[in-house]
Amino acid sequence: MPRLIMPALAMTSPQTSEIKGSKEFVKQSSLYQEFLAEREEILKHKWLESERLGYDIGFERALLDWIRKHRDAWRANRRAQLAAQGGAPVATFTPPAQPAAKK
Repeated sequence: MPRLIMPALAMTSPQTSEIKGSKEFVKQSSLYQEFLAEREEILKHKWLESERLGYDIGFERALLDWIRKHRDAWRANRRAQLAAQGGAPVATFTPPAQPAAKK
């Protein structure tokens, strides 16, 4: 029985070009750059804390610990550095305040 072979789609199709352009746009966005910078700081924190404790604390624990202890100061410092360099303002998300827990 003969096998039918589907022709390969051209890599330069309009859809592929559009997706490639979207990916490049995202990679160049300031929000994505901030995400990468924060992620790098979290990974450094994970390494330092894991070394201090003598075992791998894992990404989630490092993330939560870094947010609680260092994120606000890091962001303020980063904004100041970018402003001094004349960089674009950093897009930030501030979650709405949580209602106080009922006792």
